[in-house]
This record gives sequence, structure tokens and C-alpha cells, in this order.
Amino acid sequence: MSFPLLVTPGLTRGPASSVTLDKAAGPRIKSGVTAWSLAVALLLAMPAEARRPPPPEIPLAEQGLVDNVNGYTLDDHGALERFTGLLIDRQGKVARLLRDGEARPQRPDFRLDGQHRTLLPGLFDAHGHVSDLGFQALSLDLTATASLAEAQAALARYAARNTLSAWIRGGGWNQEKWRLGRFPTAADLDAVVRDRPVLLERVDGHATLANSAAMAAAGISARTPNPAGGRIERDAKGNPTGLFVDAARRLVESAAPPRLPRERDEAIAKAQELLLADGITATCDMGTDVDDWGSMRRLGDAGRLRVRIFSYAKGIEPLLSIAGSGPTPWLYGGRLRMVGVKFFADGALGSRGAWLKQPYADAPGQRGTPFHGDTEVKNLMSRAAMDDFQIAVHAIGDAANAQVLDAIEELAGTYKGDRRWRIEHAQIVDVKDLPRFARFGTIASMQPTHATSDHRMAAARLGSDRLGGAYAWKTMLDLHVPLAFGSDYPVESPNPFPGIADAVTRQDDGGDPPGGWLPEQRLTLTQAFAAFTTGAAYAAKAEDRLGTLEPGHMADFILIDRDPFQVDSQALRETRVLETWIGGQRVWVRK
Repeated sequence: MSFPLLVTPGLTRGPASSVTLDKAAGPRIKSGVTAWSLAVALLLAMPAEARRPPPPEIPLAEQGLVDNVNGYTLDDHGALERFTGLLIDRQGKVARLLRDGEARPQRPDFRLDGQHRTLLPGLFDAHGHVSDLGFQALSLDLTATASLAEAQAALARYAARNTLSAWIRGGGWNQEKWRLGRFPTAADLDAVVRDRPVLLERVDGHATLANSAAMAAAGISARTPNPAGGRIERDAKGNPTGLFVDAARRLVESAAPPRLPRERDEAIAKAQELLLADGITATCDMGTDVDDWGSMRRLGDAGRLRVRIFSYAKGIEPLLSIAGSGPTPWLYGGRLRMVGVKFFADGALGSRGAWLKQPYADAPGQRGTPFHGDTEVKNLMSRAAMDDFQIAVHAIGDAANAQVLDAIEELAGTYKGDRRWRIEHAQIVDVKDLPRFARFGTIASMQPTHATSDHRMAAARLGSDRLGGAYAWKTMLDLHVPLAFGSDYPVESPNPFPGIADAVTRQDDGGDPPGGWLPEQRLTLTQAFAAFTTGAAYAAKAEDRLGTLEPGHMADFILIDRDPFQVDSQALRETRVLETWIGGQRVWVRK
């Protein structure tokens, strides 16, 4: 195993026979006779207890030492475990955790002086979209805009800087954050850019806003019908307004030129840098298509894939095309694996695509969009289950969650064993359906920042009397439902520390709402930390190697600038990652 040569204070390196030491070891005296005489004199002057032989040196099979740290991991019971040193073997695995007073190897291959910084296991995002994160960062990113006017100004600047692109693409807009009171329209974009097609994806990834040029290029008119599983937003006269929801997105997006392989490779590489900078060492990619997989493989072949990606194919066709008759082996030293498939039961709450049992409180004529009938959902899940693929289903509305739980209850009688059914988001669940998650070990794969981002919108969409099962993390744990946390990046930031703070407070970074939204669903800090480590690893069938820093697990860890278990929630949000290590190798350093 090789180790990195990046320069960091306290890191020293050398073979077992080397005399390379860090500054803490002190200077060596090189003059033979003088040094020997001085050593004898010092030894005789020592009290007897100081002349006792040192504890035996740790065997040289354990080659890397990260020392002088404020280390945390979780034990078998989910409690915090403390340590001050970490030994790494030559396979990049944890060999041993060391406490104060325990022996350290005298001549390791390398020694990192942690300088009392806090060390945590690498954090695991259980639900993200890798290529989408990269593309958003490399295109017009509207996530920071607080109004339509700000978004229009950003579009104007982007169009002026990117004059050679035939189409303008981007995303991250949120009409709820803008306090717009309506969905934006093509006319809002035409006021800024009329001469080129513009496509802007909503922050939830379930709606696309197009300008008039884009709709003309796609041949969209008042006569264009709504596709199954989608909706074209229309004005009072039936004309498309420019908003395309869920399956309707394809009608306008198909007119845009496809992404080039080099663009996809650049997006995956960019996303990887962003994840590592936020301390994410492993992630589930929820919706990998054949092109995404090709880019990940090219990065792996070139030795550039560092973050661990657990891939869930975007439907049956890419699943069978990529993985064939079962989950792939671990590739690139455990950096890439296709473990399962992701299906969709409905859309998103923000675009009113989430499928509800009762109509929306703020749109009485709508209940959202079911993507499949009950029989079709079961057939899709059965096709994947017969080849032992893990199944993850996006379900946000209470009707969609009930549909998936019904399917799991029926299929569990046929497909035995360790299935680990996953429901992604599980945001709005009928209270009577919450206990059903536990019956067959269904994993609730949830995103804490969604609750703090959505609380005003969710109350408006549902009304206060239908929120009892909304974003119900604490209830899930109390019912012994496996809980895995992620961010759903780029819908939310991939930074896990604000997400942990959101889980603890049920408030956003501005302290809204006071007292927390549905505060009975708050978690303890240790529970939230577990959902981003051991819970996420379990959800991806990787608890045998990731999630903790117990011996035999991969040495994936981060060094951060504060102790998250000793600060308030606001300081927790502001935690900065200083270094990220994967498999015992440093892969990212804050400059």
C-alpha cells in the first residue's frame, strides 16, 4: 500500500529502518562517544521507576499511525467511543484504536500528529445525485437566489459570460424561497434571454422551467398532452406556462443536445471534490444511468476515483445493462459498486407531484402524481429482487408510501433473506402506516435538511392536521425502523454538519421556527451522527467495512476544526473539514 506525500504539519514518513521523526520526538545527538556518555549519565541520574523498560513496541504489521487526536467513533451499541490514536494496516484498514497510555509503534511507515484535532469516521450520505451535483456546480446555479429578480440577474450574467453555448442550462430555483406565490413562467425567462433556449431545473429535481425558445425547439404547444406520470403547467387558456413536472420534463429536455462524455467526466470529478471537502467519504448515488456509470468507470480506470460510490440504477433497463444478473463486485479497491436499483412512486412536494391520500390543502383539485399502478410497482420490484438487487423506492406523499409498503408486504413472502428494502425520503407518511416500516426491516432513508427547508411549504400543502407523520425521524427510531440520513444533494447542500444540526434542533440556520418544527421529532446528537455513519452504511449493505473505525473496517476518516459534541448547534453548522482520508490515504486537504 502506498501513502500520500502531501505536506501537512506533523506528518512524517519513512520505512521501518528509517530514523525520520516528527518534531515531537526531539533532536538526535549524532556524535557517537559524546552521545553515549551523555545517555549513561542521564540514565544513572533517573529515578528507578523511570529506568523501567518501555512497553513492548507494536508489531510492524501495523504501519500507519495517526496520533494525538480527539477521536470519536460508535461502538456496537451505538454509544460514543473515544480514542487518541489510530493504527492503519497496509490494506488501508483500521488495525487498532489507541487510548492514552497505550503503546505506539516506534517506527511506523508514517506518523501524523493530529495536533489535538477532532477525528471522526468518514461521513456517509445515504442519498445523493453525483452527476447532478457536478453539473449544477458547472452550470447556472440558482440555489443561493432569494427572489425571482436575483435569479433573473444571475441568468443575465451567465448568458453574457457564456456566449458560445447554444443552450443555457442550470437549476436550483425554488419559488417557495423566493416567496413568489406562484410558479415562475417562460415569460419570466424571456424577459432576460429570448434568443437562446433556456432550461432551469427546480431545486427538487422534479420540475423544469423552459423559456419560449426551448419550448419552440421541442415543439411544445397547447395541443401537447400531459404524459403519463407528468404534468405540463398551463394558464387559463390551456397554453403551457413553461413549467414541466416529473415525466413531462422529457418533452422539453429531449430537444437539448446530449451531454458529451468529457462533460460528464468533468461533472463527476467536480462532484467528488465537493463531497470530499464536506467530509463525505461514501455516498449512495440514487439514479445512476449508463452514461454516469461510464464516467465513474473512466475515473476509476485512471486512478482518479476517490470517494466511495454505492450505485443504485435509474430503473430496470440501466440496472440490467450495467450489472446484469446481480450486484457488481467491489471495484477500484472498494470505491465503486452497483448494489441495487431506484424506482419512483411519485414526485415532489414543492411541485405538487407528491402523491397524497387527500387533495392538497392549497390546491384542492390536485393529489399529486402516482408514477405506477400497484401491479406495475410490484412487477418492477419483483424483477429486481429475483436477482438479489437491493430495492430503493422514492416515495414522498402518504399515498406513495402506502403503495410501496403494500408492495413490500406482498413481496416479502416470496423474497426471503436480507433484502433491506429502502424507502427514499418517506417525508409525508400516514400515522397509521409508520409502524409498517418495521415489519420487514424497511429502511427509512431520510434527509434532515428537507424538514427545515420545507416546513412552511409542507404546512401549506397539507394543513396542520395532516402533519403527524411528517419527517418523523424520532418516531421511526422509537419503532425500531433503521434510519439512514443523507442530503439529497444537489437539492440540499451535501455538507452533513448543517444536516446533523437540523436533526437535533428541527430549525434552519436562522433559528426558524422558534422552538423547532414538530419538535417531538428531534434526535440526540449521537443519534443524528449515527444516521450519517452506521445507519447509512447499513442501508447500503456496507456495515461490514464502513460506518465506524473499529478494527477491520476501512480507515476512512476526517479531521475537523472543532469538537461537534462540545459545541452548540450554530457552531456545529459551521464545522469545517480540514483533511479527508479514505483507505488510510489522505485524499483532500483544506488549503
